[in-house]
Amino acid sequence: MVKYRAAPRLSSFWKGVLHIAGEKIALLNGGSHRLCILNYHRILDKCDPIFESDPDVETFQWQMELLAECFNVLPLYDAVLALQTGRLPPRAVCITFDDGYRSVHDLALPILTRLSLPATVFVSSGFVEKENMWNDRIVEAVRKLPIGELDVRDFGMGVYRIIDAESRGAVASQLTYSSKYMLPVLRTDLAQKLEQLAGSVSGTDLMLTREMIRTLHSNGIEIGGHTISHPILTSIEDHAAHEEIYGCKQQLEVITGSTVRLFAYPNGKPDIDFDKRHSSMAKEAGFYAAFTTAMGAASKSHDLFQLPRSRPWDKTPLTFGLRLLRWLAH
Repeated sequence: MVKYRAAPRLSSFWKGVLHIAGEKIALLNGGSHRLCILNYHRILDKCDPIFESDPDVETFQWQMELLAECFNVLPLYDAVLALQTGRLPPRAVCITFDDGYRSVHDLALPILTRLSLPATVFVSSGFVEKENMWNDRIVEAVRKLPIGELDVRDFGMGVYRIIDAESRGAVASQLTYSSKYMLPVLRTDLAQKLEQLAGSVSGTDLMLTREMIRTLHSNGIEIGGHTISHPILTSIEDHAAHEEIYGCKQQLEVITGSTVRLFAYPNGKPDIDFDKRHSSMAKEAGFYAAFTTAMGAASKSHDLFQLPRSRPWDKTPLTFGLRLLRWLAH
């Protein structure tokens, strides 16, 4: 059983401020309320400088407590329906996770359950109960590379120098970012080369199993699609993108025994990582809505297949709460 440290908490005064400000924002919007959709990936058992944008479990705990106390947290599918019909409450927020990390099951689910908070997990079905995603393989290999020069020019990259912990983290970040835009087979080749250079790389299995997905589903966590192998859709042929989108939905429906209604684009930058072709594919596959990683809150005027989601980076409850209000206001 995970034990949590005491989380930072807002005073009653500041909770009241968030409530009142949220109500005033709703009034200023003329009753056309907006929806703030939070986008997480993994939850860390402890801070990791290489994954500085992913919260550790204590940070995630106080973030969820603030949402439970100061915002209206809704199931994503229900919220999108309410957004379209003008029935969305003020201070509306949804919680989502991308990729399908098992930390959502092991670390996030107990917190969500305790606080009765709904969430959606967008799963890349090809990594279920299989090897870790290429980015995690790259990171774990870079952690163990010897100090010195790393030459990856044969993958269209450059020459990097690892001299200390800071440079090691920077190299890991640069390689994972650049590899996003490679074809899946080349990403795998890069991970394998780095693992060979690092020697024996033994890591923890990071991705969800089928049974974990069923447990999440049975606890009211919606399972959404996130392609099979997490490619940048604009970097692959249309027929391959079609299979990634359709195949993911079919595979996850077999696991859950339920219709998979929602989809999130890998990496999610509109007109860079996906375009209207892929939005059409998601619609034709039978998804009800699809989500990007564009900054800000969703409004009724948004295309159902380009709804924005945002990652929360704030370090204190007050700045976290104020950020959500800013997104809801603009």
